[in-house]
Amino acid sequence: MAMPGTEGQPLRVAIVGSGPGGFYAAEALLESGLQVEIDLIERLPVPFGLVRFGVAPDHAKLKSVTTVFTQIAEDPRLRFFGNVEVGRDVSVRQLGAFYHAVIVATGAAGDRRLGIAGEHLPGVHAAGDFVGWYNGRPECADLEFDLQQEVAVVIGQGNVAIDVCRILASPVDALRRTDIAAHALDALARSRVREIHLVGRRGPVQAKFTPKELRELGTLPGWQPRVDPAALVLNDASQAELTMPGFVHAPRNLDILRGFAQTPTDDGRRALHLHFHRAPVALSGATRVERIELEAQALSGEPGAQSAAPTGERLSLPAGLVLRSVGYRGTPLPGLPFDLVRGALPHRDGRVIDTGGKVLRGWYATGWIKRGPTGVIGTNRADSVDTVA
Repeated sequence: MAMPGTEGQPLRVAIVGSGPGGFYAAEALLESGLQVEIDLIERLPVPFGLVRFGVAPDHAKLKSVTTVFTQIAEDPRLRFFGNVEVGRDVSVRQLGAFYHAVIVATGAAGDRRLGIAGEHLPGVHAAGDFVGWYNGRPECADLEFDLQQEVAVVIGQGNVAIDVCRILASPVDALRRTDIAAHALDALARSRVREIHLVGRRGPVQAKFTPKELRELGTLPGWQPRVDPAALVLNDASQAELTMPGFVHAPRNLDILRGFAQTPTDDGRRALHLHFHRAPVALSGATRVERIELEAQALSGEPGAQSAAPTGERLSLPAGLVLRSVGYRGTPLPGLPFDLVRGALPHRDGRVIDTGGKVLRGWYATGWIKRGPTGVIGTNRADSVDTVA
């Protein structure tokens, strides 16, 4: 009998998830020199995952990678099945029986929670849901965000947190020229948000946003980013981190933030406050969220391994809308092992393993469900190539 992947006996592979990880895995298989038949299985009606539903509508250039994905999808050896959910429409056991190999590329759609009092109050949302809402993700289309509140608080120090701030503050006429969902555009046109607070537990050197995203906050008409100069004073470990490989964006970010801090306050513009060394400790309100309490944090430890600890100093802010952007995590697939701590599939070099470390023959992982929510869209290419290899 011929080996799978040879003439007359194609290697049959299912890829669960059609975001960047899934498409790059398909590309690697198609270019492997093997005879392959690939079925791309997607829970949503349409492909492209994070690129379609996670990239901000005013960043159209980042979405241009879908042109590459479309070319991959045109290969006759690949089929797309939308509206098919593993665990609902087909089981892990069935996939294992039908295919020589299954690559899980489901990403990290779950959000991490703050774990503080008041998080259950109306008006407190996951930033990922807000992003899905303005991008037209089907399960987010009917969500409601009260934009009649005057003060919004965004918790997080990554690009998603900055995207959320920017969409809240962008002129509606500018958003009309994007592919933003119509229901979100209508709601934003009626928005009464007049003040935004971006809150981060660590300092400006440890923030994960990129200079391009940060700089855009300074170009929003009618808004002024405001930073306390004291928050930009670095301890010795943070100063040392500026030259470390894992902090490549930090020097430019710091320059931009110092520019924000040095700009005279213009009371004619709405304030977009950037808070560092502050962690949320409680949310409160009678029938919905009304205030957020923050506690000052002090960094300590070796460069590259600093941790934040509370100092006891508290700050209370009004907060009619709270969006948490403190990280994503994968969600389990019924029938497969799952690492609850990492929020990802346990694996060894891309091979899914059980709780005892045994490789599950024929099962693989790639993308965020493999390594956790790190990296940019292009990072998934090398990751998928490794898994396919």
